[in-house]
Amino acid sequence: MHIVILIAALLALIVGPGLWVKGVMARYSVPKNRYALTGGELARQLLDHLGLHEVRTETTDKGDHYDPRDRVVRLSPEHFEGQSLTAVTVAAHEVGHAQQHARGFRPLLWRTRLVVWVSPIEKLGAGLLLLAPFTVALTRVPFVGLLTFLGGFATLGAGTAVHALTLPTEFDASFGRALPLLRKLGVLHTGDEPRARRILMAAALTYVSASLMSLLNIARWWAIIRR
Repeated sequence: MHIVILIAALLALIVGPGLWVKGVMARYSVPKNRYALTGGELARQLLDHLGLHEVRTETTDKGDHYDPRDRVVRLSPEHFEGQSLTAVTVAAHEVGHAQQHARGFRPLLWRTRLVVWVSPIEKLGAGLLLLAPFTVALTRVPFVGLLTFLGGFATLGAGTAVHALTLPTEFDASFGRALPLLRKLGVLHTGDEPRARRILMAAALTYVSASLMSLLNIARWWAIIRR
């Protein structure tokens, strides 16, 4: 019984933040025509206000984000074309990242460098974890298998470490950049700021959710290897 409770608590800890983020985004996605500007139009307006005329805006099916390599704010179709509170607030958050890049915000620059090598490293980690049992069987040297096993876990955990390191970047984009911009330009309707703050918090915590899911992925590999 205690084990069941523990498992339920762990699942709630891992899945809970992600569900909360999705819930907040969905809640303020209606009404869909609350604002005169779409998320894409507001992003363009904010970028021009900041003097970032060279930063482009476009739609993506890979999630809302700012790409510092191509210097483009990418929004999902529902946020790029939408006129909801969620759409305009998420657009402001991503513009916040563009402003960070333009101002040389160090945590963003570090994250950009880390992300480049984390993805292939994580794939290598998954491969090493799969090879660990076979390495021991073929070489009959447990120490070699242990090294492979530890190397695999270390590389899988790299993504979790990166997500944790990006928290300052996300909170600054939300509350150090986006919210002041929305206030300065008087974008938000009366009474919408507290709701926008929740959306900005959700946008910042997206990486926490991803980090916890990375931990779940490590646990999944551990279960596979123990079989």
